[in-house]
Amino acid sequence: MQLNADTSLRVVLSTADMPWVDSPHPGVRRKLLARDGGEVARATSLVAYAPGASFASHRHDLGEEILVLEGHLQDEHGAYGPGTYLKNPPGSSHAPRSDSGCLLFVKLRHLAPTDTERVVLDTRTAPWRPGLVKGLTVLPLSSHGTAHAALVRWAPQTRFSAHRHWGGEEILVLDGVFEDEHGSYPSGTWLRSPHLSEHRPFSTSGCTLFVKTGHLRTDIA
Repeated sequence: MQLNADTSLRVVLSTADMPWVDSPHPGVRRKLLARDGGEVARATSLVAYAPGASFASHRHDLGEEILVLEGHLQDEHGAYGPGTYLKNPPGSSHAPRSDSGCLLFVKLRHLAPTDTERVVLDTRTAPWRPGLVKGLTVLPLSSHGTAHAALVRWAPQTRFSAHRHWGGEEILVLDGVFEDEHGSYPSGTWLRSPHLSEHRPFSTSGCTLFVKTGHLRTDIA
């Protein structure tokens, strides 16, 4: 399957308007945002576990990133509540399940083979840092080479200067409304902007974003 697989194209999706699709695993449904491959694929998705749903133990050859949006996820390594960010590095394996049900933002096979650090971070308790402009605060999640993942919080009426994204930018709006000269993006919007894209972002009402940059170079396999 190829879905929004061309990273040289800008994509804007309202996930609230998208249908849930059953996965091959009972009790697990998905909203497919981008996918390049079959069941083993470079993919970005929203994933919902029904209470008691589980996967058998499996290996992530090119890693996995998870942001727990609602509920609790468990595996043999621990339990992960709302707001937890996990980075399972290339070559790692686990058997995930959810006893109570959960909603996840999941990225598969987006990590470099040399990115060997496992990260488990509770974003509800981790310290935030001042951003580059007044009204912006940042919680770094992961960094390797040119790829950086973070949560970014915009206070109302915060504006950022026009800038380009080396290696592209990916955003999931977690709450509030994010804006730029191209449009307005409410909670649940997923945006992907290609390598060297440019914009002038702002937020009138305030928002919180998951942001990943530097991982969409089209000239690198």
